[in-house]
Amino acid sequence: MVKIFLILVCIVSLDAKMVDGIAMVVKGSAITLHEMRDLMRDSNLDAAKVADILVRKKLEESEILERKIEVSSSEVYDDIEQTAARNNMSTSDFYTAMRESNGITSTELKEKIKEKLLSQKLYAAIAYATITEPSQSEVSEYFELHKEKFVHPSAFSVVIYVAKDKTRLQEKINNPMLDAPDIQTNEQDLPYDKISPELASLLEKTPLNTFTPIVPDGKGAHMSFYIKAVESPKETNVESVKEQIINLIMAQKREQVLGDYFARLRQNADIKTLRMP
Repeated sequence: MVKIFLILVCIVSLDAKMVDGIAMVVKGSAITLHEMRDLMRDSNLDAAKVADILVRKKLEESEILERKIEVSSSEVYDDIEQTAARNNMSTSDFYTAMRESNGITSTELKEKIKEKLLSQKLYAAIAYATITEPSQSEVSEYFELHKEKFVHPSAFSVVIYVAKDKTRLQEKINNPMLDAPDIQTNEQDLPYDKISPELASLLEKTPLNTFTPIVPDGKGAHMSFYIKAVESPKETNVESVKEQIINLIMAQKREQVLGDYFARLRQNADIKTLRMP
């Protein structure tokens, strides 16, 4: 009898500890206090906003299961390959870049890409059939209201430093006067419209007369761009950015449809709040 009593006490104690770690339960799936605290720390959002984000995520996961939406390993690899190609990298260099810049392993990256593709398929199933492409007047109005979004330099004058050894390249960045024959340099003018969006963003964020962070060059080496000069923004007209504006408006419409859908879903879902951080 004493042994049975002790076993029961242990079971109750373990169950209590498990429940203590749960903040919310969404359709039978738990959101832990640990998850919430991590996201609060990383996003600088309060508990209420973080709870909204995680509840939405759980509802999406539930919808994906109920709709039997799947993503194959070949779809994941194709997405990674396309992203690497846009950045003029091999897939192995892309994995290396993600590991060095974000601390993400190839396995973690594949899982994140799979989650992204699952969400995209879910959003397509929910929203795409209910939204229409914006009219020319909508496009023109959006452009007039958000002109500052479409102002960008016309070109960058840079010196590209390339080295096989990342440590040596960092030494050169730290001390530009360092004699380093193993580091290649190449001056170029890079037109904004001729480079990838990722590179354009990197160069725009880098102050004049400084180096960009080190990135893979796509050929097994590493490179950094020294910003010598930035050509003034060119005049932008609505036609030159029409496709970009259409994508932005469609994204807004899609998020509105999705927001309304998941708001209705949340009202009818079995959601229990046990405690907040």
